[in-house]
Formats: sequence, structure tokens, C-alpha cells
Amino acid sequence: MAFDPGALRRSRSDLAAALKEERNRAGWTQVRLAKRCNMSQTKVSNIESGKLTPAIVDVELILESLGANGPLATEILSLARSANTEWQDHWTSRRRGLDKKQNELARLEARTKEFRFFLLSMVTGLLATPDYVRASIADVSGDQQKTIAKKLERQSILLDTEKSFTFILTEQAARWPILPPLAMAMQLDRLTSVSRLPNVQLGVLPLIGHIPERPLNTFTVYDRRLATVETGTGALTLRDHRDVNAYRDDFDRYEKYTVWGENCRGLLSEWSMIFTRQRQ
Repeated sequence: MAFDPGALRRSRSDLAAALKEERNRAGWTQVRLAKRCNMSQTKVSNIESGKLTPAIVDVELILESLGANGPLATEILSLARSANTEWQDHWTSRRRGLDKKQNELARLEARTKEFRFFLLSMVTGLLATPDYVRASIADVSGDQQKTIAKKLERQSILLDTEKSFTFILTEQAARWPILPPLAMAMQLDRLTSVSRLPNVQLGVLPLIGHIPERPLNTFTVYDRRLATVETGTGALTLRDHRDVNAYRDDFDRYEKYTVWGENCRGLLSEWSMIFTRQRQ
């Protein structure tokens, strides 16, 4: 699917204008609509001015309250779905500085209670050793030390027992040799250590048996609020509850084929030893 960032931005302003027009067509004030939808008048005002992107459920509630239906309502809901999708390409992120991206992730993680990570091809920063983090951004210009420090600092969130983390790694993600053999062995040992934390479930999808699924992307689900999906050139942030639920459902399907607990740690140890023997 092709994504036009400009179109995504326009959808937000178009949505704001469409909702305001629909309210005016109904002859309602912002105060009346706010009361009917159990919202504040300030929230309605911010939605109509484009300062606040409404959730899909908010748009559905507004349209229902105004009696809007048919093709126009369908079009407005389509705008709302686009408005709840964000695209951030790698080049823009790198120009801004990857350390700023780490700050954004830290704020998102602070607000999240339940995390679900599906890791298709590489280990995520929360699970990475310093060497792995360094290798993962080796091609990025700028102050790498600041980015590395912030990535490692974020790992402390794994110790917050009020949060729960579930990581599913494909065998490829766990074993991809982005580092020399001994450093890869240490990375696998790090996965084993994290898997023992009381609020962490960490499992692997080994390349054996029969797995009738076709994973295409690395993705993360934050509570039921949003999902991020990584591509080769950037990342999508999805807030439409249908999108978020679709990725939660995908995650549930992958869980059925995942190896957990001591069996998982046994595989990680086996793969670590393979790297260690390569070093000898």
C-alpha cells in the first residue's frame, strides 16, 4: 500500500471542516453537540479547529448525534481513519535526530501498561545490548552516543512491575548476525536474562514445524490505543480501533506457535552456543 504523508495531513484539516459543516447544517451549537456527545465544548471546538484529532469512536458518536448517514457519513469516517494514521519516514527522523525519536518513545511507553512486540527481523532496543544498539544505528550520521544512551536508558521501563511486556521474536530476529559471533552470543544471553523478569513474557518462533501464517512487518501494540508498524522506509502509527484490534488479533495467532519459558531459554542457549563455537 502506498502512503502519501501530505494526504494524511490534509485528511485532518478536511475532517475538522467536514464535522463543523455537518454541525452547522444541523443547526446545532457546539454546546448542544457537546452535551449530546458527553464531551466538553472545548473538545468539540478543538476538533473543529483541527487542534485535536478525534478518535474514530468520537466521530461515530458525533455523526450519530447529528443524524448524519449515507455516503457523506461514510466519507467523513474515511477521513477520520486517515486522520488517525501517521507516517514517519526514516529520513525525516534522522534529520530531526534519533535521540528525539527516543524521547517520543519514552513518553509513549510511560503512558502504556500493556506492550506487545512482534519482532520479525531484528531485536528491539528494549532488549538490545549496547553493542547491538550501536550496530543497529551504525549507518546513521550525527551524535550516535546520545541516541545509544537514550535507547539504553529506556530499558529501565522493563523493571516497572506495573507494566506487562510480551515479546515474540522470530528465529531470524534472534539470530540475525548483525554483530560478530561472540557479541551475538551475548545478545542471546541478554534475551534469556530479560525472559526471567516477572512482568515479561519472551518467546521465539523457531523455523521448524508448520506455521501457516505470513508475517510481513515488525509491529508493536500499546494497550488498545495504538499500533506502530515498521516498514523498510519508515513507520506507521495507527489509532483506528479496527487497525489496532487487527494487529492484536495477528499477535494472538502468532502466540499459538511461539515457544515460551524454559523451552524458549533452551533454544536461546543453543543458538548462543552456536555463535560461541564460531568464535573458537
